[in-house]
Amino acid sequence: MLTIALPKGRIADQTLEVFERAYGEKIEFDDRKLILETENFKFLLVKNQDVVEYVLHQAADIGIAGLDILEERDLDLVKLLDLGFGKCKICVGMKNEDTLDNNAPEITIATKLVNITKKHFAKKAMAVKVIKLNGSIELAPIVGLSDAIVDIVETGTTMKQNGLKVVEDIMESSAHLIANKNSYISKKEEILNLYKIINDNIKELN
Repeated sequence: MLTIALPKGRIADQTLEVFERAYGEKIEFDDRKLILETENFKFLLVKNQDVVEYVLHQAADIGIAGLDILEERDLDLVKLLDLGFGKCKICVGMKNEDTLDNNAPEITIATKLVNITKKHFAKKAMAVKVIKLNGSIELAPIVGLSDAIVDIVETGTTMKQNGLKVVEDIMESSAHLIANKNSYISKKEEILNLYKIINDNIKELN
């Protein structure tokens, strides 16, 4: 039996829809339950950012995680498949009246995506001071904590409502199927069979 870590929320729902389509059975968690067992799988419902930890430490064989989290954490995991949903962008945002000065001696960036931010601006040979925040990122430039932010953007509505604009796209992200390296070896046939089934059904849905 494969153990699968799912992120709470819409991506878990979309993933379970794929499994329902593939296996022809209704799959849903009971109210407030965090573990769901079917004939073939054990599903774990965990916080979005924690999926990679469950898979890395083999509490789950495989999991569903956003590419942004995989790039930020850069852990030793097997990336199996881009599922094509849960799409968003990682963007640089600033106040509407500001512009990004690529020649500035240093700019201050507020973000929860510290490593992605540092890599992006290092490629541009720009000096940045990064302030790590865990929420309400959009507030930082408004109150003068930072010159800009790097954040996840789905529709851009939150930025617009707070007087900010996207000045640069860093990367696109979507949900990915990932595996623990040891599980990939010991349960390779099961994992590759699941990969094929999901891949076929994702193609039909997309």
